[in-house]
Amino acid sequence: MARNTNIVQSIDKLTVLLVFLLSIFGWCNIYGASYTPESTNMFDFANYAGKQFVWMLTAIGIATIILIIDHKAYEYFAYIIYAIAIIVLIITPIVTHSVTNGVKGSYSFIPIGPLKLQPAEFSKFAIALALAKYMGRQEYKIENWRDLIVPALIILVPMFIIMVPQKETGTALVLASLIFVLYREGMSGYVLLAIFALALLSVIVIKYNNAPLPLGTGDFGFLICMILLLSIEFFHLLIKQRKTKEALIMLGGVVAIYGISLIINIWKTVNFNIISAVVVVVAAIFLAIITYKYRLKYSYLLVFFNIIMIVYCSLCNYAFEKILLPHQKNRIEQILGIIDDPSGVGYNSLQAKIAIATGRITGKGFHEGTQTQMKYVPEQHTDFIYCTVGEEWGFIGTVGVLILYTWLLIHLIKMCERQRNKFSRIYGYSVVSILFFHVAINIGMVIGLLPIIGIPLPFFSYGGSSLWGFTILISIFLKLDTERVNEL
Repeated sequence: MARNTNIVQSIDKLTVLLVFLLSIFGWCNIYGASYTPESTNMFDFANYAGKQFVWMLTAIGIATIILIIDHKAYEYFAYIIYAIAIIVLIITPIVTHSVTNGVKGSYSFIPIGPLKLQPAEFSKFAIALALAKYMGRQEYKIENWRDLIVPALIILVPMFIIMVPQKETGTALVLASLIFVLYREGMSGYVLLAIFALALLSVIVIKYNNAPLPLGTGDFGFLICMILLLSIEFFHLLIKQRKTKEALIMLGGVVAIYGISLIINIWKTVNFNIISAVVVVVAAIFLAIITYKYRLKYSYLLVFFNIIMIVYCSLCNYAFEKILLPHQKNRIEQILGIIDDPSGVGYNSLQAKIAIATGRITGKGFHEGTQTQMKYVPEQHTDFIYCTVGEEWGFIGTVGVLILYTWLLIHLIKMCERQRNKFSRIYGYSVVSILFFHVAINIGMVIGLLPIIGIPLPFFSYGGSSLWGFTILISIFLKLDTERVNEL
């Protein structure tokens, strides 16, 4: 009994309060989004609000059990929990195929009686534990790319299983947020810049792939990408390495090759995709020579990166056309302005923006939102719950929710920094990264800034799997935090 009293005294009460407020306000909005005149009781199990109330009660029970368990167990059994999670993830699509035809093209739910649980939601804490276990060793440091192999595999293996066999792209992409944990623990910032460059190049290639060039043949998107890569090489030499002469030689060579190609194009059609790729390769070779001559730091990495980017840009459109599902392609094309289909693929996003816009400053009032009550926005109790806040509670409500999430994330970061061992700190940053990604992507897609991916708003959207998953994720960190005073 004394042990439990100590837990109650040492648990971070602000985190519990913020999670409680988000859960209660989310529950109210789930009720508002699923309200019908026939079901006016928030505790009625026939509607989503009543079911969510049950999930909330059981989540409290789960959190209590996690807080009672010895904190050392989470580190000791981290790899076992991870292995079990991988096995369950592999089995899930097999079971789903044999029992059902999937849920909206996804094979990530396991039916258990009247319930449908999504193991991918529970795998997040297992991955975070395994990552913290491996990187939390005292002798572990990120000093070169070899030190990133195992952490990358810990993240990428379940990510692949969730994305390919289960066809649950949104949940898989959440795991990519753990890159921030690696950065916090010493990974070079150049890796983050490379990932940003990958995303930027992907958008350019997809958006402008079919845009013809005014002269010659080739794709406008590919040409822009190659020019961006050349610009990186040029400014790397000019600004980072301060090799003005060499940078100007590179620039002159690039201009000369393109100029000669334009002249040749007068008599014979030139494929500028090939010319651009050749220019980048020649520039990379030149940079490699300069790197060897002056022993320039990071330049070899840039040479390798640019060569890889040529292949990546060449295959990016193929992957977009052949790997993504039709509805995923349509959502990306809609957000990039390639297609305009407000009555089709753009319907959800359009209706969500209308709902938020009509709420204005103070909102229309509880149960007074026309978009919400007339069910114009599909999945409004789950992925699109934020537009219910916008319509019924207005700008004040949406900002209030953002303040709560921001407060929670900042406070969790402070908790991470006060941890006295690496395992707790790394696990804590995993929690922060996952929560941040969920909040940013969910709200971004609802207000039309990002394509519709389909991930819930933490502690806010309807769903037992997501609520239980987030509860386990954050409760383990709360338990680890209660023991920090006893750590050497």
